Parts: sequence; C-alpha cells; structure tokens
Amino acid sequence: MTAFTLPFEQIGTKDHARVGGKCASLGEMTQAGVAVPTGFAVTTDAYVAMLDETGLRAEIEAQLASTKFDDVLSLERSAQAIQIRCRSHKMPDAVDAAIRADYAAMGEDLPVAVRSSATAEDLPDASFAGQQDTYLWVVGADTVIEHIRDCWASLFTARAMKYRHDHDLGQIDVLMSVAVQKMVNAQTAGVAMTLDPLTGDRTRIVIDASYGLGELVVSGIVTPDNFTVEKILMEVIDRKISDKHVELVPDVVAKTTVEREVEAARRQAQCLTDAQVIAVAQLAKALERLNKCPQDVEWAFDADLPEGENLVALQSRPETVWSQKPAEPAKTSFSTGMMGMVGALNNPVGSKK
Repeated sequence: MTAFTLPFEQIGTKDHARVGGKCASLGEMTQAGVAVPTGFAVTTDAYVAMLDETGLRAEIEAQLASTKFDDVLSLERSAQAIQIRCRSHKMPDAVDAAIRADYAAMGEDLPVAVRSSATAEDLPDASFAGQQDTYLWVVGADTVIEHIRDCWASLFTARAMKYRHDHDLGQIDVLMSVAVQKMVNAQTAGVAMTLDPLTGDRTRIVIDASYGLGELVVSGIVTPDNFTVEKILMEVIDRKISDKHVELVPDVVAKTTVEREVEAARRQAQCLTDAQVIAVAQLAKALERLNKCPQDVEWAFDADLPEGENLVALQSRPETVWSQKPAEPAKTSFSTGMMGMVGALNNPVGSKK
C-alpha cells in the first residue's frame, strides 16, 4: 500500500527501506517509550512519486549518463544540474496534500526540523551521517514542502554522489525519506557515544555537550565540554570544561536559528550538572541495549519541558568506526605474565607441593 507519510509511532527498523535510517531509529525509540519529539516520516513512496510523476527520474538518468565521477568539474556540474532539476518540479498533488495534513495535525505553524533520512545512511557499514541536509526551525506548510524538496535534492551533492560511486551503492537507487519533527528548544545539547571514540573501550560512555542546539557540536564549530562516564557504576570519571563561545538558538520572530555569543559568565562554566551527565549516559546505555550495538546518540535538554522530563533523544545510530574493527585477542599484562613465570619456576610441571 502506498503511504506518503507515516507517524513515528507506526514505523521501525522493519520499515527501513521506506523511511530510511534516521526515521526508522526515531520510530523504534518512540515505540520503546524513549522521549522523542513527535513527528512523521515522508516515505520513499513520496520521493519515488516525485521521480516518476514529474519526469525527474529520466532527467537525472540522462545527467548521470554523461557524468565522469573521477573528474571533479564534471561531477560538480552534474550535481548542480540535478539539484536544480529536483527543486524546479512541483510535488505531485497527493504527496503535497499528505504532508500538509500531517504537518497541520502537529499544531498550527509549529516550528519543526526537516531532516534527511536516506535508505543507505545510519547502517553500521555505511556511515552517511552529515551527507544529506537538515533544516531547523522551519515554520509553515509551504516552507516545510520546500525543504523536503531540498532534502531530496541533497541526495545529489557532489560529495554524496562520489561516496555512492566509490562504494557501489548506485545513484538513483538510493532513496530518500524525510523526517518532519517538532523542534526542540534546546537549553543544552550534544552527542554521546557508548564507547570511547579514541580507544574503543566499551566500558566508557563519552559525552560532548554545549549550550543551545547540538549542530554546532556536531559540526565542530564549538569545542564542547567533554565527560567520560564509567558505564557500569555510572560515575563521571573524567571531565574537560571548554570555552563555549557561541550557541545556536531560535529567533522566533525571524522564524529561524541564529548563532549568539555566549556571555562571559557561562562560557567556561560546566554546561551540564553531574546529574544531567548521568541522565544522558543512562539514556545512551539504554539505547545501546535497545539496538544491541554501540551507539552514537544525539540528545538535548528541552527548556520548554519540566525538570526531570526534559531530556529527549534526537537520533541514535550505530557507531561506525570501532564496531567495524575485528576484536583483538586478549593481551596478557606484563605483571600478570611475570606472575605466571614465577609460578611456573616455583612449581614445575609434575612437581608436588
């Protein structure tokens, strides 16, 4: 059955082919009772309808046929041409109507995030994080529609096209779903990894945090506060507090987000309490248990929600670096090895005490 939109409550990993990695994860978390901002997925059925009912598929295929993927200029020209074609076509009426109906059901002119969710992203062996677009604090149905089309177009950036070419993923075969999700008024936000990204140590949870929305942390514009939590005891065992000079916050009047300088009193202060650090660690650990593998979690504390209920999960994806490395054989420490040698000398094989 064709469904151009599906609420998070009705989707999960079984729907990956229709809603992509990001939306599938949001659906799984929602169904598991994790606090996730409400929203819906614009399915790959909507994208396929756009391709086939507007003639866009044929236009893209014609452009791809003349693309030289190892020629930077050829690739960039093709990428720009395809993106222009994606944005120039009007959505099929049925797709447009479905999106407007679901957006209206969320509330009148509710600020939302419009987030790409390609079918080849967020898999343990295909790290697509950051390859496609996300738009924040989007207000109004017309603007939501426009940015969904922008997300579809972002499948065809030169970088994304080259990645798919080099990994034999196909070009037009990779489909795009889009998440439309209630915007978070983030007081603080960041990422948490359920292993140490430097060493691969799975007994640690490492958290990066800063003021405002987490995009400045993910993009590296802000050096965040960094916390290491022991996963079993749930204790903070290391912390590095940084000079967090800027934050990304909503401008309600302009209906957008803006970078704002952080005042001196907050810049070098710890942006999370220790209790909040542990709450983030517990959330990340629960998501690792839910997904049965190490996770890379995006989270935020929503200023509009009451204390104790204000931690929300924005995304959880498989960790893609250490998870792909074969496990190394256990190493005997120097001291353990020496003890064994001493024991062997004192008690040769066949001897009796």
